[in-house]
Amino acid sequence: MNDLVRQHTALGDTDLEWLHLLVSEWQLLSDLSFADLVLWVPTRDGTRYVSVAQMRPNTGPTSYQDDMVGHLVPRGRRPLLDAALDEGRIVREGDPEWREEVPVRVESIPVRREGRVLGVIARNTNLLTVRTPSRLELTYLQSASDLAQMIAAGAFPFPGQQVDMDASPRVGDGLIRLDADGVVQYASPNGLSAYHRLGLASDLVGHHLGRTTAELAPSRGPVDEALVKLASGYAPREFEVEGAGGVIQLRAIPLKPKGVRIGSLVLLRDVTELRRRERELITKDATIREIHHRVKNNLQTVAALLRLQARRMESPQGREALNEAVRRVGSIAIVHETLSQNLDERVEFDEIADRVIAMVSEISPGRVACRRNGRFGILDAEVATPLAMVLTEVLQNALEHAFTVGQTGTVEVSAVRGGLSAEARLLITVQDDGCGLPEGFDPQRAGNLGLQIVRTLVEGELSGSFGMVPAPERGTRVVLDIPVRAEK
Repeated sequence: MNDLVRQHTALGDTDLEWLHLLVSEWQLLSDLSFADLVLWVPTRDGTRYVSVAQMRPNTGPTSYQDDMVGHLVPRGRRPLLDAALDEGRIVREGDPEWREEVPVRVESIPVRREGRVLGVIARNTNLLTVRTPSRLELTYLQSASDLAQMIAAGAFPFPGQQVDMDASPRVGDGLIRLDADGVVQYASPNGLSAYHRLGLASDLVGHHLGRTTAELAPSRGPVDEALVKLASGYAPREFEVEGAGGVIQLRAIPLKPKGVRIGSLVLLRDVTELRRRERELITKDATIREIHHRVKNNLQTVAALLRLQARRMESPQGREALNEAVRRVGSIAIVHETLSQNLDERVEFDEIADRVIAMVSEISPGRVACRRNGRFGILDAEVATPLAMVLTEVLQNALEHAFTVGQTGTVEVSAVRGGLSAEARLLITVQDDGCGLPEGFDPQRAGNLGLQIVRTLVEGELSGSFGMVPAPERGTRVVLDIPVRAEK
């Protein structure tokens, strides 16, 4: 619609916003009218109309088998469009049109905003299945007529009240028509069933909907006057009411076809099962976060015990081995702590990487500087946990073996993430400016525990590749290439 309006018409951005607001609401008009809607806007030179949007009804047969959006029609070919645009009134004159042996009643509704007619809605009703209408259908048609008059007067849609068409109640979900005092004139079968779910034991017709709703909603104090007002349809609002037996979602639409409120339309839907499932998901998410929190606490307890044991060790090799184990356990605990604060099983790994770097840097405080460049991004938990351990081992190896006693230097961690497909790549480089690799050293065959852990995790769990080569100038470069899910 944006492209068509800007290409063919002289409407400004605020006018376009009004048309978007109208289109977000007009499924309601289409369903109440049992009719197709096509929005026609005059072109910039005023000689033609361009159709910028179309809606088919959920409540009846369509009168348009083809997509009408983008069609251009010369002015004069459809007199009802001309009359509605020029005179600013709803035009219903004329005999039915015949389209593929189907009689179609055509009406034109001007779309007004701040006194100007922006375009015309062509309402097309398929008359092939016309029969004596029921009370439900009469209520629908009367409500559609009221809304059409409000559109022609610029009183509908309501500014600032753009609704989500997928989340809001629809006409078929349940409908209640109120008079100006908030008393129910008609309730559809689905609407009545929804109130029975709340605990209503009688009919709704003749009862004040606001007071009835407030009585059904559990309250320990006096009657909720705000709820009475909302359910009486005095203002365009969307809200939910929870009773002993269920939850219903309501949307109130004041009807002011001639500028004075003559009543209200209330759309409602039973969302009991939907809310029950949402609560189950919330409970599940809370449980998962609590599990991560407890795992983190347990890992920190294990790390504390290992640290305590290391202090009692007389062998320097044994003490250092326990300290390495403390750092390995600590890197896993950092991931679980981050997961315990998230709503999903994905984490921002940059924070984890910074904490791992700070933890491992304690091996040589002040002697070797560690820094990070680039961005790891958001990673799944099954990638973040082994990657944290890999990063710990690689950094620990660099700080322990790349520099001689008393030597200063730097270790730089770089991360580059690329690829727009579902499977992107994460390239991680850990480079030091130390003494470099020993002659004849083969990282794929080295037998120390740290490199064994790195090889196993990178190639086994992460399905990536691991390489350790001399740096271009001096020192050693470790390169990790890992497939990851693309960020969203």
